[in-house]
Amino acid sequence: MSSARGSFSAPAQVHEFDGVLSDFDGTIIDSTDAIVKHWHEIGTELGVDPKTILATSHGRRSIDTMALYDQTKANWDYVNHVEGQIPKKYGSDAVEIPGGRDLLSALETTNARWGVVTSGTRALIDGWLEVLGLTHPKMLVVAEDVPLGKPDPRCYLLGAKKLGLEESKSIVVLEDAPSGIKAGKAAGYKVIALSTTHSLEKLKEAGADWIVQDLRSLSVVSVEGGKVKIEIRDALQ
Repeated sequence: MSSARGSFSAPAQVHEFDGVLSDFDGTIIDSTDAIVKHWHEIGTELGVDPKTILATSHGRRSIDTMALYDQTKANWDYVNHVEGQIPKKYGSDAVEIPGGRDLLSALETTNARWGVVTSGTRALIDGWLEVLGLTHPKMLVVAEDVPLGKPDPRCYLLGAKKLGLEESKSIVVLEDAPSGIKAGKAAGYKVIALSTTHSLEKLKEAGADWIVQDLRSLSVVSVEGGKVKIEIRDALQ
């Protein structure tokens, strides 16, 4: 892919990090079709145009989205219930982001320090991991674990703490949404952005350190002394 804005052709680089923290939806899986159907269902229930909800819902916790339209449903019991239904109802509408399965498997088998930090609930993530048969992260930060969602950095700071890396700034975040990129940068970490859901301009504006098309551009070279070496190929230049 190339344009006046650059091309995905940067030479391969290897970078060393203490740990890897990845967003989930739009980064490891693409559940766009399922989420659109979900918000159409909720919008109809609330009497709100689903397009209005969808314009601001990506990368944002459902509890924060619900608070904009119906405070009575902005609670974890309701949100966990409806999000837990999404993989059950629309499981066939989600696919893995190219390279996602291989990267998670490599991080796990090499004993890299890694985990998933998501705006989704535990019920939603567990459901998708089961439906798609993906490696389940031992370290998971979900929507209900933090008082504020992305772009607030606390979710990523909590992820680092859970990995025993609270003192480290040598952490790389994998993200697709501007709010998540901003959260990773605000935590003081490097961010690799995937151009899976947002425009290159939005990813650049948010402050991504590298932009790639998908996870096929990343691979685990080695893990030595607790440090993981990641090769980044065909980044935007």
